[in-house]
Amino acid sequence: MLVTVLAFGPIAEAMGGRKRQIELPATSSARFLIEEIGMEMWLGKGLAISLNGHKVDEDAPLSDGDEIALLPPVSGG
Repeated sequence: MLVTVLAFGPIAEAMGGRKRQIELPATSSARFLIEEIGMEMWLGKGLAISLNGHKVDEDAPLSDGDEIALLPPVSGG
């Protein structure tokens, strides 16, 4: 299946861009995708995952054509 990944902040920098299409096995989860693109260090650090515009957890199953946005935690002061 083919999914689109949208990344923001330091995740986009690490991915080399804000948007990327990724080919995944049919039974993939959001966590599998995050591990495939090498961003697993963000898991457990406040990473927000959006699947087709809805916030989901890392175990959410993915389908062909999905759009997954990866939003790093926001800090400020």
